[in-house]
Amino acid sequence: MTDTLRTPDGRTARPGHPTTDRARRTGRRSRFTDDTGQRVRPWELVLRYLLLLGVLALTIGPFLWQLSTSLKGPTEDIYSSPPSFLPEHPTLHNYSRVADVIPVWDYALNSLKVAVASVVTNCVGSALAGYALARLRYRGRGVLTLVFILALLVPAESIIIAQFTTMRSLELNNTLIGVVLPGCVGALNVLLMRNAFLNLPYEIEEAAFVDGANVWQRFLRIALPSVKGTLAVVAIFAFMGAWDDFLWPLIVLGDPSKFTLTVGLNYLHGTFANDQRLVAAGTIIAVAPLIVLFACLQRFFFRGVGEGAVKG
Repeated sequence: MTDTLRTPDGRTARPGHPTTDRARRTGRRSRFTDDTGQRVRPWELVLRYLLLLGVLALTIGPFLWQLSTSLKGPTEDIYSSPPSFLPEHPTLHNYSRVADVIPVWDYALNSLKVAVASVVTNCVGSALAGYALARLRYRGRGVLTLVFILALLVPAESIIIAQFTTMRSLELNNTLIGVVLPGCVGALNVLLMRNAFLNLPYEIEEAAFVDGANVWQRFLRIALPSVKGTLAVVAIFAFMGAWDDFLWPLIVLGDPSKFTLTVGLNYLHGTFANDQRLVAAGTIIAVAPLIVLFACLQRFFFRGVGEGAVKG
């Protein structure tokens, strides 16, 4: 049997290979390496994990505390010192109480309609605009790219009155279409798609052009399938932005039956501010769809960073 060893990147190293000799000399210490193959001291590795655990506690800790509070019964003291993280008698009664106080599922359905419409419009509009900025040749393309970059510098609060006036002129205020329309195509999403299309080799499209493919065929059959990862990133950003938006739906909507979930849950903070269990349950209901969406699309999300490579 051939004597082989594994290099830090998972490849097989034969005897006499520098990596093999180095692994034999270092022995067990060779396993403490990072992604680039560089050796890492044990104390450095411990420090990295401690920092990661600290960041994890800061980001996930508040959510886990809200989840714990939402599961606690009315007899448990949520202000005890020291605080009790695990509920003694877990219950889902607080979630049913939220539905009794406000029509939370109707609000969730409205938010879902707005979020799905925002995902569709952003994916379609950003893909078309990004392809036009990256692959088509026309006068003024650089100026249009600069316009999208400058749009990122404009605070949303500075144009919200103009947006409301426009929606009222179009008689779209107090409608879900009026909620979706201002954010149907985001400037950041267009720039993300533009960069993804720029990474595609021009030789592929040139070959398709020689074969007689028009612009739409090159876009739909060649360019778009190659940037699915970035398209998933755009979908996640659009869904999160529409689902979590509070200020614009609060301004444009006046009919309680058309409230989105974030606006509807605001009644829990105003009327039932003393009942933190109820507020926590409403918060978990609002956050749960985002967690499910990211869990389903996370592999596409992280793959979108290296989008544009040629597939063999």
